[in-house]
This record gives sequence, C-alpha cells and structure tokens, in this order.
Amino acid sequence: MLSVIRGALGALILFFNWVFTPKGVKRETEIQAQVDAQTANLTLYQYKACPFCVKVRRTMKRNTLDIETRDAKRCDNARDELVEGGGKLKVPCLRIEEDGKVSWMYESSDIINYLEDRFAVKAT
Repeated sequence: MLSVIRGALGALILFFNWVFTPKGVKRETEIQAQVDAQTANLTLYQYKACPFCVKVRRTMKRNTLDIETRDAKRCDNARDELVEGGGKLKVPCLRIEEDGKVSWMYESSDIINYLEDRFAVKAT
C-alpha cells in the first residue's frame, strides 16, 4: 500500500513539475558557453520523483545550467558512484570537481545556494 501511495505522489510531483516548468534565463552565446564549460565539472545524483531533487533541477532549469544528472535509484553504476564517492546513498547530491579535487554536496538547500551564488544572472 505504501509503495502505491509513493508511486502516486511521485507521479503527481513529476506532473506538476512538468506543468509549471520554469523558463530558463537567456544569456549571450559566449557567456552561456562559459557557463556550460563551468557546469561540465558538475554532476547531480538524484531520484527522478524526489521532491528535493525536483527543487534542485528547477533551479538548474531557471538558471539554464547544463548539469549532467544521474539517477541513483534506477542506475546501479550511479548508485555505486554516489556511495563510493560521497560516502552515503542520499539524494540530491552534487559532485563538484574543481582544480583536480572532488567534493560531494548533499542537501538541496545547500546545492541551490551554491548554484545560485555561482551562476545566477545578477540584476543590473
């Protein structure tokens, strides 16, 4: 019974996310290319219907961030990478590779703050 409720809630979350998908920001081509180069070193480990993962993906969409996502629920390799690298099976988790060092950031609010601080288009 619990799995049926979970499945129904997951479907509702995905439906409403689809209906209310945010628009991405428009950047000049050169600036977007720079952002894309910076996001190439980021990977989001997530579950498709997890509400906290949806929040992070909406931030990515709103800021037009091309960050690779890996489904740690449906892909054994992604799950193994997350546990081996990050130390625990918990999503969302952002893998950040900078200057040859890899760090793993858990907690949707921390990930969102990181992405907003680093990539949000500042009002002029």
